[in-house]
Amino acid sequence: MLVVKTLHIWMVISWFAGLFYLPRIFVNLAMVPADSVAERDRLLLMAGKLYKFMTPLGVLAIVLGLWLWLGYGFSGGWLHAKTTLVAGLAGYHWYCGRLLGQFQNGVCTKSHVWFRFFNEVPVLVLLIVLFLVVLKPF
Repeated sequence: MLVVKTLHIWMVISWFAGLFYLPRIFVNLAMVPADSVAERDRLLLMAGKLYKFMTPLGVLAIVLGLWLWLGYGFSGGWLHAKTTLVAGLAGYHWYCGRLLGQFQNGVCTKSHVWFRFFNEVPVLVLLIVLFLVVLKPF
């Protein structure tokens, strides 16, 4: 089980790298002037490749987490809270895909300021999850 736990942590770290960086690309996309087609296309290419790369990492992180859950059991309120937050992160990931599609279709109307706040969501969730996992407060 320690190998599974190690792989789970590795996948979570890798997934979070994408969850941290993709919304940052959205900030830049929201700031691109309308006449800067090359810059917009380059950022869209980067965002698209990152989303395709990070999606399997997120899936593997969740699958390995479920494997650990089945191996160790699902007890403690902290684990229920963590699982709820991970489900929220999966929804966040999905929503990032929707936002990427809006940018690709040229219909995203959210401001760079909105994306700056949106960008902080996974940072806060990670902090809470780390406290839950390490401290197991309930």
